[in-house]
Amino acid sequence: MPRTTSRKAAMDPDAMRRHAGDASRLLRALANENRLMILCLLADGERSVGQLNGEVDLSQSALSQHLAVLRNEGLVCTRRDAQTIYYSLAEGPAGRVIHLLHDLYCDGSR
Repeated sequence: MPRTTSRKAAMDPDAMRRHAGDASRLLRALANENRLMILCLLADGERSVGQLNGEVDLSQSALSQHLAVLRNEGLVCTRRDAQTIYYSLAEGPAGRVIHLLHDLYCDGSR
């Protein structure tokens, strides 16, 4: 029996090649459990570095290193209020993926 799907039309192979690197970098950043946990926390809203430090089981140094990776990959945004730095989830594909993962695994309905 032929297999039918309700997928959208196939993506243009040239477009797939153009975006493969971006998708690969996003998935590489998400593949680390600590970074994924940080991003899932940020899916619930903005947090200061101090708040994140209290919610993840990482040293301050390790947290800073993971946040630097997330910043460099454009997955998080920052804002400064006096001496406090706040992090939030960036808009775009990364944010959409994190919100999807959050809905699938973190909303308590599973």
